[in-house]
Amino acid sequence: KAPHGIPIDVLDRMLIIPTLPYTVQEMISICQIRAKTEGLELSEDALRMLGAVGKKSSLRYAIQLMTPAKLVAETQGRDQILPEDISQVDDLFLDGKASAQMLLSSEGASFMK
Repeated sequence: KAPHGIPIDVLDRMLIIPTLPYTVQEMISICQIRAKTEGLELSEDALRMLGAVGKKSSLRYAIQLMTPAKLVAETQGRDQILPEDISQVDDLFLDGKASAQMLLSSEGASFMK
């Protein structure tokens, strides 16, 4: 039987490329590119906070926080997103891991009814 369910002749021709998790600096760079693409202005501290959020949860979650943080900044009369905006929206939402943990806990049992 072929390993991984892949025929041996195909497996021999495959190239295995190892992947590594992003570093915080790489996450910050990706967030910076995404912010530029979406026309968002973030302070350096906000970018660092997004990098930390990405390290703690996921890069996808950190990127998804950017738009609500922009809305929070706009309601406070600012064009630039600050760390407190990121913190405020991070408190409002749960990332995938935290959501799954909550559903598995006793608190989550009430949501599943």
